[in-house]
Amino acid sequence: MMSSSNLQTHSAQSFVQAPNKIATVAGIAFAYRESGLRGGVPLLLLNYWGAVLDDFDPSIVDGLATRHHVIAIDYRGAGLSTGTAPLTIGEMARDTLELVRAMGYRQVDLIGFSMGGFVAQDLALKAPDLVRKVILAGTGPAGGHGIERIGALSWPLILKGLLRLRDPKVDMFFTSTLNGRRAARNYLSRVKERTVDRDKPPTPRLLLRQLKAIKAWGKQPAQDLARLRVPVLIVVGDSDVMVASELSRDMSQRLPQAQLVVYQDAGHGCVFQYHADFVSTALEFLA
Repeated sequence: MMSSSNLQTHSAQSFVQAPNKIATVAGIAFAYRESGLRGGVPLLLLNYWGAVLDDFDPSIVDGLATRHHVIAIDYRGAGLSTGTAPLTIGEMARDTLELVRAMGYRQVDLIGFSMGGFVAQDLALKAPDLVRKVILAGTGPAGGHGIERIGALSWPLILKGLLRLRDPKVDMFFTSTLNGRRAARNYLSRVKERTVDRDKPPTPRLLLRQLKAIKAWGKQPAQDLARLRVPVLIVVGDSDVMVASELSRDMSQRLPQAQLVVYQDAGHGCVFQYHADFVSTALEFLA
């Protein structure tokens, strides 16, 4: 059991060295890693479709951990977490809510990237008293135009990557410019820095079930984002081929306390490409 009343201390340990931990909630073992400060409001990281703990960018986590207690989690059925992957974003949000409460926290900050941004929105609407601030990156609202087609957009890019013997995230997350290609190489190098005690890779079943959840999110009615009255930072690349950049602008107009940052010559993985700037912006926002 963890408590937000713990004395504030700082761990110099890098995220790539953070041990895998397990929190059991209602019979489900949720895998997580934590880094940085202890005490205060923890910062919960929610990742993208098919991601596991090893896919969190260590440069971002380490940067945030200089001032915050950062907790990265595996969703139910992903990586080392047990159970069956949910078929809706709402279930993922409920899982996360129950996990946070089981850990003993009364308030958290959220960073949600891509699918994690869907989860963060739904969680913040479900439990507004629990969430202090939210950062949404490369994501979109429920019912957002084109979100239901993410699978149709992804499979050709995955096949392209396999045929060219390169990670599909090169084409899914980054632009084809020199800057984009350089950023892709650097990101993929960073997430491979951990060489021992790595997480379990995603299974085809996980990918398919999470994709169904994404499609359902894209088809469901729009949520009333005006009810989400906490400060929200929205970050997007100007050339996002996975979740249209216009959806971030739409959210910024619907959320009462939103600020929008648009990175140039950047795709879906804008926070990975501009990781240093993103960390600086996020720390200022979360202060």
